[in-house]
Amino acid sequence: MKNFQKIFGQVHEIEASAPGRVNLLGEHTDYNDGFVLPTAIPQRTRVQLGLSTDAQHHFYSADLDEQVTILDSNYTPSGFASYVFGCVRLLEKEGYTIPSINLHVSSSVPIGSGLSSSAALEVATLRGLRSLLDLPINDVHIAEIAQQAEIHYAGVQCGIMDQMASSLADTEHILFLDTRSLSTQVLPLPTGAEIVVIDSGVPRTLATSGYNERRSECEQAAHLLRVKALRDITDPQALKDLPDPLRRRARHVVTENNRVLEVIQGVSIQRFGELMNASHASLRDDYEVSVPALDILVAILQETSGVFGARLTGAGFGGATVALVEAGKGNAIAVDVLERYNNSGNLGRILVPLIS
Repeated sequence: MKNFQKIFGQVHEIEASAPGRVNLLGEHTDYNDGFVLPTAIPQRTRVQLGLSTDAQHHFYSADLDEQVTILDSNYTPSGFASYVFGCVRLLEKEGYTIPSINLHVSSSVPIGSGLSSSAALEVATLRGLRSLLDLPINDVHIAEIAQQAEIHYAGVQCGIMDQMASSLADTEHILFLDTRSLSTQVLPLPTGAEIVVIDSGVPRTLATSGYNERRSECEQAAHLLRVKALRDITDPQALKDLPDPLRRRARHVVTENNRVLEVIQGVSIQRFGELMNASHASLRDDYEVSVPALDILVAILQETSGVFGARLTGAGFGGATVALVEAGKGNAIAVDVLERYNNSGNLGRILVPLIS
């Protein structure tokens, strides 16, 4: 892997990083002003920065072995560089002077698995720029800028959960987030439980998936219900007059918000798992963002001893699953489940806990 000095001929000045995230409950609720329960994962995206000597931005991805040079500030690059450049341009639009930079990025956050590799890149970039230029921006504002970079420069109409989780969460706690007010509450992971994340092996790309379509359907449903967002509906019976598929899309959001709110009131591990199972069924049947491979993997997890509950995590259309399992058994459960899943011809892999 080519390091910063080999690429740019100088030693980097600043290094920063940000984690990926896994969402335990609250899927597709963030862009509906709803409630979410993410936690950070051990994998991180790291950026190294230094000042450019030729008045041009140079971005290099070690994982892709790809370098992008920005010759014209009105030109928006594609791929990984679009996220980085979006962060730079948005800081400039807020009135900050951003000199030309060299940026080297490397990451252990899997791409296309629903673990927020893009948010980790955005937050790491903004943290690096904050340190390099001594910018007065706090962690919440970093998340807000990162979200806008993804929307306006990568073309994904995302909510703010991924960026808030990458900017504020850690691996020891669950972050409860109200995505309307951006108020947060740090909760402990359930006593006696740990998290297992398994990639289905089916990649997905948000910008070309049904993600933006689902968001549009939710906006249509909220308009018909005469509310600002679906977060303002708490009773699923209020949706009965909506036409399909808007009724089913809205039912998922309303019931998913209710599941999150139940958890933060305090529930047993067993009940937490039941709510995760119900979430997957809702994502599969009402929101229609699962795929057969995810359903197979979730079913294997749910029938495995020591697993309290399991569901797809992330936007769906492929990606990863998350399970709440008995503490101390995560690795053994993950290995067993992966073997059974892959024996049917799949190409899954364990992401959390990390295994060699």
